[in-house]
Formats: sequence, structure tokens, C-alpha cells
Amino acid sequence: MSISLALAIYFIVWWVTLFAILPLRLGPQPPEGERDEFAEASGAPHAPHIGRKFLITTIVSTAIFAVIYVVFAFQLVRLDSFPI
Repeated sequence: MSISLALAIYFIVWWVTLFAILPLRLGPQPPEGERDEFAEASGAPHAPHIGRKFLITTIVSTAIFAVIYVVFAFQLVRLDSFPI
């Protein structure tokens, strides 16, 4: 597997993982008295923890990419074994 192919696969896996992790643990809406009606959207969570979600996304996508790399490196699944 070339470096450019590995980076492309990791990039795609990272983005798909990010969109899977983003809706997890959004948290409650802020109380009515603490809402700033001009600064936030009505559906935005009070504390989205984006940095933590990026870290979790990176860890999970690295593990997924490691599995994909092992499958390609040791040829556990070959493309020519699939019926056309």
C-alpha cells in the first residue's frame, strides 16, 4: 500500500468516524435564563465537547485503519477472490 493510498483511506475513515461520533453524548440544552438568543442556534447543545470528540474520532479511526492495513498487507481478503 502506497503512502498516498494509505493517507486517502485514513482520511475517508476519519471523516466517516467523525460523523458517527458527533451525535453521541450531546448533552442538555442550556436553561432558558442562560440562553443568548443572538449567539446560538435553538438546537445547539450547551457543551458539545468537540475537542474530546476529535480525539475519540482519531483513536477509533486509527484502530479501524490498522485493521484495514492488516487485511491489505497480509492479503486476508483478495479482490480477485470476489465473483464478478
